[in-house]
Parts: sequence; C-alpha cells; structure tokens
Amino acid sequence: MTTIHRGHICHIAGAPKVTEAAQALAWYPEGALAVDERGRIVFCGNWDDLPASLASAHVVDHAGCYILPGFVDTHMHYPQVFCGDAYGGGQLLEWLHGCVFPAEGLLADPEYARVAAIEWCDRMINSGTTMGLIFGSAHPYAQDCLFETARERGLRMVCGRTVETVAPDWSKQRTSEEDAVRLVRAEIEKWHPLTPEAFKDALQFVAVVPRFSLSVTAMTMKALGDLYEEYRDRGVYFTSHLNENARPKTGEADTAKAMYRVDSYLDIYDGKFLPNSQVGGKSCLGKRSVLAHCVHCTDAELARLAATKTSAAHCPVSQFFLGSGTMPWRRTVAAGVNIAIGSDYGAGDEFFVPQILNACFKAHMSEAIPGGMDPYPMDDQTIALHPAELLFTATLAGARALDQEDRFGNFDVGKEADFVVLDPAKCQTMGMTLKHMHKHADPIQARDAHLFAVIMLARESVVSGTFVRGRRLKSS
Repeated sequence: MTTIHRGHICHIAGAPKVTEAAQALAWYPEGALAVDERGRIVFCGNWDDLPASLASAHVVDHAGCYILPGFVDTHMHYPQVFCGDAYGGGQLLEWLHGCVFPAEGLLADPEYARVAAIEWCDRMINSGTTMGLIFGSAHPYAQDCLFETARERGLRMVCGRTVETVAPDWSKQRTSEEDAVRLVRAEIEKWHPLTPEAFKDALQFVAVVPRFSLSVTAMTMKALGDLYEEYRDRGVYFTSHLNENARPKTGEADTAKAMYRVDSYLDIYDGKFLPNSQVGGKSCLGKRSVLAHCVHCTDAELARLAATKTSAAHCPVSQFFLGSGTMPWRRTVAAGVNIAIGSDYGAGDEFFVPQILNACFKAHMSEAIPGGMDPYPMDDQTIALHPAELLFTATLAGARALDQEDRFGNFDVGKEADFVVLDPAKCQTMGMTLKHMHKHADPIQARDAHLFAVIMLARESVVSGTFVRGRRLKSS
C-alpha cells in the first residue's frame, strides 16, 4: 500500500551542479511525499496537488516537521567511534600516533568490536545519516560486526577494511603485503554484491581503502590497484585521504611526496607512484572513487580529479580540529570537482550532518588566507554558500560521489525513499526562531532564509525519524 508522508518538504530536484542548486531547490511548506510498497517515490509536491489515484493511500502526518533527503556522509572512521575529541595529538600525524592508532587497536577484542558496531549504526540512525562511506577496521571480526549490524538495521553503507602495511611496531593495524590483499579480497567476496541483480537491491557495499599513502608502500598500491581493477566493473569503491595537512616539510602532503619521490600527492592514487611519477600500476581514480579533504590540491590535481569523475569529501569540522586549513571552495568548484560533505568522525567530533554544514558555511566565510601563504591567491576567497548548496553537498552530491544518484539523494519520482524527519519542537532555540524570525517580503529570500535557519539551527535532538526505502529505521 502507498504511504503519504505529509510535512514541510524540501530537496534539490533533478541532477544539477552545485552552482545550480538554488535554482533546483524544491520547497513545499504543505508537502506530500508518496512512497509505494517497494519503497519508491511515486509523488513529491504540494499536498493540494496529490493525484486522485492516491486518495486512498495511508497518510502519516508529520505536522510541524521538515522532511529532507537522508544525509549522505562520504568520510567516516568506524574504528574511531569512541575516539571523538581525543586530546594530545597535535596536528594530523601526531594525532594519529598519539590518539588514533591505540584506539583503533581496541577493535581486536570481539566484545569491544560488537559494542562499537552497534553504537556506530545507532549514531547513524539517530543523526539521520542513511548512507555512509566508511573507513573500516583492520580486524575482520569487527568488519563482520559492522556489516551484519547495518544489514539488520537496513542502513546503507560503503565500507572497507583500512589497509596499513606501514604502521608503528606496536600497532595492531599492520598487515603484510600478502595479507592486505587477501583480506580485502575476502571482504569483497563476502559482503559486496557481485552480480548486477544483487547490486540492484543491495544496501551494503565494499571499498578498497588504503588508509593514506604513508600507510602503504608502492608494492601495496600496485597490489590494491590490480585488485580494484579486477572488481571495478562490479561496483566496488575506492577511498583514501588526499592533501589533508600541508605543514611545510613535516606535514602529510610533503612527507608523502618525499617518501614516494613523486610530483604530486594525487599521482600515488593515479598509478604513478614510482620515482618521478612513473607509472607503476593501475589508477584507482574514477566515478566510484572518493578522496577525503583535498585541502591543498594543486590546479593540476583538481583538473585530474574532475576529468576522472573522482569526488572530494569535504570535512570542515575535522579540518578545524587538526588545523589542516580550509578546502578552497571556489577553486575546487571551478575545476569541476564534485564536492560531498564528510564528518570525518573521529577527527571530526560531530555526527550530525547539518552541524557539519554549519561549520562548512563558517569555514568558507573565513576562507581567505593571509597574503603570501596561498600559492593561488585571489582578491577575495570568502564566499557565503547558499543554503541550497549546503543541502546539495549533504544529499545529492553524496549520492553522485557514490555513483548511486539514480537511487537516492533527492525526492525525484522513481527513486528510493530515503529521508529524515526533523521536528523543531524538540529544540526550543530552533523551534522558536523558525516561528518568530523575520520574514522577508520577497518569497525567494524568505524561503532561502528559512532553509538556512533549518540547517544552521538543527541539532541531533530534532531527528524524529530516519527512513531508508520508506522503512523507518530503529536504533537499539
């Protein structure tokens, strides 16, 4: 039976670029979202425009609530579930050694891993995140726990064991070159839908995930590239980190280039990881590849990302936390790179995507870099992102980054009904502000200001329901 969800509905309709998001913003204060028994959208629009054929449908009235597409988080770290706001690490490399590696090693304990997997899925559901691209654990049992729990709950996710063939002696994360490939292959064969029929109906998928270039060798990159090429046409994903921290000489970017003796960081993932950027293996870039951060990319790197349809996972909260800088919005968009939002939990300390969008807006309002520090200076780098652009990065851009834009990301008819219901009455500041805020005389300005307030003021407490394929998900 068809179910109609009634409420204040907004989404980015069609298939626009981020610069076209404002024109594509669909806004229905008295809206209806009709979902059939398969979990697919058969109508989205004004309540008064419901077709007569839906007159007998069951109605769920979300009075006073907002219905948005489910949030897509394109960069998360499952083994860091209890590692948020870890103190004492300094910038990226120090933080990894001092805080993260010890915390991730705890998932070697099966009991701990089970608790971590349940908590992770609970947090996704409770924060309205219906799809996550996740760096997984190095420990197979912990990975099985996460996949099993996500499947039981009905959550979408893409996850892969985090590969490290270079790690501290005391780390429980390191594997041999042979085991790294063997374990990734086993995970793909066990958890990824390998036939077109299975892929069509699947919610969980597998990615090839070298932690970052400093955690693997050229031999590892060649082996992972070969493995990825073997499974690429069956929908396996690739993700890693790129140009996150550029502290001179000792930062991640310079260290990676020096270690591999390459011209650019991106070359390492593009198969050109031998000295002087000579080709050593298969490229891992492409339409199902997502590289996190991209804060310090050169123009040539951005052009290559765009040409290969590789997406960037923008993680403003963790960039604040680790002092990594700010991803240059104007340059990245101008290059044609798809930008999707990422929490980067636990370097990020926020699961709730609207609060990450809140940080995103503030980061780019303060994006200008002091003269002489930016190799690509502009007269004015700051930008006030439109609320539709913010919503786009958290929904449709994420679906695009994961090459599943035909399935979810907005409320176009025929797509699967992934959505989150936000109840402003559950947060006094949000509820009272939306009720009493100044209303612009111009209806478009009033709409935009209203959406902006919804995004900026929302807190996790206002999530009253998270749905995948029209089915409400339950946390433990």
